[in-house]
Amino acid sequence: MEYRIEQLARGLLESPRREGRVTWYGDTHVERLKRIKELQQQGFTLTVIQRFLAGELEASDEALVAAVTRPTAPQTLTLGELAERSGVAEPLLSSLEQAGLLVPVEGGEQPLYPADDLEAIAAGMKLIAAGVPLGALMELGKEHAAAVDRTARQAVDLFDHHVRERIQAEGGETEAAERKLLQTFNDLLEASGTLVRHHFQRSLLRAAREHIEKRG
Repeated sequence: MEYRIEQLARGLLESPRREGRVTWYGDTHVERLKRIKELQQQGFTLTVIQRFLAGELEASDEALVAAVTRPTAPQTLTLGELAERSGVAEPLLSSLEQAGLLVPVEGGEQPLYPADDLEAIAAGMKLIAAGVPLGALMELGKEHAAAVDRTARQAVDLFDHHVRERIQAEGGETEAAERKLLQTFNDLLEASGTLVRHHFQRSLLRAAREHIEKRG
């Protein structure tokens, strides 16, 4: 990831001193450029870097921010590779992406998808093979994705206000706070995933029972 000086100048670097046509950068510019380079090497976007430089994110947030902004998939595939390995036509996969059911990994020049999306595609094809219409399945998927997105954003707000802010307020060494934040986030991420899966399965079975009772 590389940036032009014009990009860095937009809110990341203070304006240099000018003498005629000569532009002078001082020690503060050099130190800030070093910090920008450190953050850039971690794969952070300009927006995230700007938040660090503005003091909106603490130094102890770096590991946590890296964990949620870097691609987490051990392997990624292009849309064409997904189509080849899943046996599903590329236009259909594009439709799934437009519906929000396939989400590319952020940060790449071309759209890349986690290889474990193959499992989700295979599951969807099983439903279609069982007789579920593609249009109805996509509509259900969009509704589910929207509901999950709302819940996820609320969960992030809860973590930020009740966990991250508390750990930051405790003070102490930056490295210790960084480790604690990252470990807590990973623990809660796993626990939240388990809770959501369990709740959805229970809700699905309950809805099926109620449907059977109504139909007789």
